[in-house]
Amino acid sequence: MQYGICNLGIVPVRLEPSDPSEMVTQALYGDYFKVLEQRKKWSRIRLAFDKYEGWIDNKQYKEISESEYKSLLDSKARLSTDLVEFVSDEKNNLYPIPLGSELTGIELLAHNYEGNYSNDKKEKSNIVQTAFLYLNAPYLWGGKTPFGIDCSGFTQMVYKLNGYKILRDASEQATLGHALSFIEESEPGDLAFFDNSEGNIIHVGIIMEDNYIIHAHGKVRIDRLDHSGIYNVDKNIHTHKLRVIKKII
Repeated sequence: MQYGICNLGIVPVRLEPSDPSEMVTQALYGDYFKVLEQRKKWSRIRLAFDKYEGWIDNKQYKEISESEYKSLLDSKARLSTDLVEFVSDEKNNLYPIPLGSELTGIELLAHNYEGNYSNDKKEKSNIVQTAFLYLNAPYLWGGKTPFGIDCSGFTQMVYKLNGYKILRDASEQATLGHALSFIEESEPGDLAFFDNSEGNIIHVGIIMEDNYIIHAHGKVRIDRLDHSGIYNVDKNIHTHKLRVIKKII
């Protein structure tokens, strides 16, 4: 088994080993992973944080040893909390890194970082405040940063920045926690899930106070939430059908 760590700010993880292939998620700076299969130009990886799998360009990560990988697993996470910061190498070359980058392996990469970071678990009341950091970020399928993010990448990163680990896709996140019977039972920071006509979970957002929800739909935006689903305040229509509300923490 081989192992790797992402040494660049934002790297696409693709469905197939090809540049035109769909981006299913992103590896942010410092994300580390197992290499399940290696080809001449591409490697199929499994991210340590959420066990998500996909293909990454061999030029966009650094190989590490099994002992280094296990050391990272055993280390307490340190996440950058600035919208954009820089790390520098021994030659003072700068590498931009986005909000939520993993700094635990920075010594392995021989990089320096002088920005703000978080390494502790925060109160649930901080979830919505963190979500505001992504407000108006454009929707991007597979995205995980303020420069492009999808609905489940948004909820995963907000929870991650507060010290909580949840899975990558909305359908996977919906398997966590316990269901609430009514919106009135929910608290800010709980997750609301929405399904399509076939009954498949296709969307997720973070509940706010007073029956509002913040979610990624076109952009990270705030809309009304009622028993039917999300009511788009700009278009005056319901855009998503409510399936279940989950209390994760």
